[in-house]
Amino acid sequence: MSMDQELHAGLEPGLRFAMLIGPDGGVRDLRWTEVERWRTEDGFLWVHLERDEPQARAWLCERSGIDPLVAMALTAEESRPRVEDVGDALMVVLRGVNKARNGEGEDRSAETELVPIHMWIEADRCISLRDRDHSLNALRDLRLSMMMGKGPRTAGALLARIAEKVVDHLGILTDEIEDGISDLEDRIGEGLAGTDLREDIASARRKVVQLRRYLAPQRDALYRLRHDDASWLDPEAKMRLREVNDRLIRHIEDLDEMRQRATILHEDFTNLVAERAAQSSNRLTSLAAMVLPPSLLAGMLGTNIGGIPGAQEPLAFLVLCGVVAGMMPVTYLILKWMKWL
Repeated sequence: MSMDQELHAGLEPGLRFAMLIGPDGGVRDLRWTEVERWRTEDGFLWVHLERDEPQARAWLCERSGIDPLVAMALTAEESRPRVEDVGDALMVVLRGVNKARNGEGEDRSAETELVPIHMWIEADRCISLRDRDHSLNALRDLRLSMMMGKGPRTAGALLARIAEKVVDHLGILTDEIEDGISDLEDRIGEGLAGTDLREDIASARRKVVQLRRYLAPQRDALYRLRHDDASWLDPEAKMRLREVNDRLIRHIEDLDEMRQRATILHEDFTNLVAERAAQSSNRLTSLAAMVLPPSLLAGMLGTNIGGIPGAQEPLAFLVLCGVVAGMMPVTYLILKWMKWL
């Protein structure tokens, strides 16, 4: 059993995990019954739910104390990054990176998912939601850190750390895409054109466009967070959010550069294929030009009319073969001199 499975083993449906940070700074796991008995004076509560589980939806809409409209927004399918103020609380939607893994922890495929995380954060509580089939490695890493006595202990610090983890994992993905584009540039430079290269270039362009599509609104969401006036967003959290936002802007600039490089790659690939097609056409044209004079001579001698030279000579055919064979290198030299070959 993996570490992640051990952490979540035995919890009720819909509840991915629940953590209580007591006034003394200690951290312990909670179950549904303990979550429902939670009071502000017990400490800071972080509840992580599976958004598409009926039990999680029922608790969020009926027993969490959150406005029903906010609960509906948190469980909605819309996952575009955004930030909404609700009194002194915030509803935040971000997107992070997650790689599908098998039971041994190895990558199951090279495809990387952009996983949404919906959050409701107030001074004494954070409620986060994820889709059942999409885990977010950033949250798992953060929870492990907190269980070991490290990590944030307040709402502002937790929000800043979640944003930081999400952007860090985005940086890993952009680095992987950039390495892939550099490899494609090397293959183009070596003249390795082929169907697989075309598909790899198209895949790289799709990845860049897809990632860029979500990072632009995420940049706007983080910018709004760093300027929000929620009482629990302390200066240190805002400073960390500013650093995270600056880092995200650098990732977006890198993606813009990679999109241009991928476009140039596609143009270089098209030019390479066109050049190879032109070379093949030139070879065929040159070959046709080399055999044209012998073909003309053979055609003239093969006409079924009287007066064909050598018709009565026994060695005429051998002489004709010698003439044809001699014309081929002469034609080749002429084409070479004309720089057609």
